[in-house]
Amino acid sequence: MSWAIAIGVALAAFLAMAALFRLPRWAWSSVGATLMLGLAGYSTQATPDMAGAPRDAVRSASAEGPLIVEARQRFSDTHIPNNYLIISDAFTRRGDFASAAEALRTAVREHPDDAEAWLAMANALAAHSEGNLSPAALYAYRRAEAAAPDAAGPDFFMGVAMLRSGKLVEAHQLWSRALARTAPDAPWRADLELRVRGLEELLRRIAAQAE
Repeated sequence: MSWAIAIGVALAAFLAMAALFRLPRWAWSSVGATLMLGLAGYSTQATPDMAGAPRDAVRSASAEGPLIVEARQRFSDTHIPNNYLIISDAFTRRGDFASAAEALRTAVREHPDDAEAWLAMANALAAHSEGNLSPAALYAYRRAEAAAPDAAGPDFFMGVAMLRSGKLVEAHQLWSRALARTAPDAPWRADLELRVRGLEELLRRIAAQAE
């Protein structure tokens, strides 16, 4: 992922909250500060100088797909090869989220306790619904959580969906629970702590302004 994409995603998130979710003008600076915290986390965790293959007229779904796969893999503790998951991830990277979810139907039917397969399906269903928590996506997240009660992934990704829907309090609750389920030496802990602190600061500023 390049810096151009990272900044583009941050700007898109800001515009979505400002235009689609009717974010008050007085909260713009707080939101901007939170997004900058996210970019700071990206600068410490990612490799923006990695070579890529530029394409003309890349769809936003195609840009989002690889990020979804990479983020889920970071939360995985098993790393067990799964043919269905490999196929699904290939569809997800291309932005074909409907096919990605469909590819996992057989996997979860044959292995109903496969937490990572349920999580990948949930992410694909949520992305197919443009980031919204559809009933099908929520069901898949719940199955992923039931299959791995101590895993942080389901709460984290549900929190992302809540954040994209403008439900900041719910997002903070889910991310805080994900953090509580994260081991002290987990490679993603520092990034998650940064996100939780940024969201807490945003909520404090919004509450202060409202008062």
